[in-house]
Amino acid sequence: MNDKLKVFEHELGQIKNENIKLFTFKMLEVVPSYFYEVAASSTGKYHPAYALGEGGLIRHTKAAVRIAKELLTLEMFKYNDDEKDAIISALILHDACKHGINKSKYTITEHPLEIVKLIKQHKEICKLIDEKLLNIIIDCISTHMGQWTKDYKTKKEVLQKPKTGKQHFVHMCDYLASRKCIELNFNV
Repeated sequence: MNDKLKVFEHELGQIKNENIKLFTFKMLEVVPSYFYEVAASSTGKYHPAYALGEGGLIRHTKAAVRIAKELLTLEMFKYNDDEKDAIISALILHDACKHGINKSKYTITEHPLEIVKLIKQHKEICKLIDEKLLNIIIDCISTHMGQWTKDYKTKKEVLQKPKTGKQHFVHMCDYLASRKCIELNFNV
């Protein structure tokens, strides 16, 4: 495992299904390299202190996965192990193209669609998992922005809102990981 991917060793270890784990790992190998370097918020306005600065997007991603793992222990979320693994995979990958493929200065509104497009371009990686699970991951990534579906400049609707329980769950974990009032202790 290369040094960049080691940062997700714990999160990948949370995935029980070896095929979903391998899929996620292989996708992490092909995402834009800036994913491992940039802050979660290009302006500093929308994320807690731990998600700012170099590597902030990684810390935000790790926080979203951690929140998911905590919430998935609750009996109210009746997902099977593969569905839980698909959720974790979606959260690990959800912001991997946050600045687009070619690293724009700021977050691009369509970033969920950019990572989905990148996933679909890697057909051999997609073949590692069942199509149903792949669709859960893709659908959760593409709707992770929740109610924020419009381009901030053009005001055009560019993203879909979550519809399924899993899509809402991924959005909720991402949202909670972006709240300034929630600080995570990464040492426990």
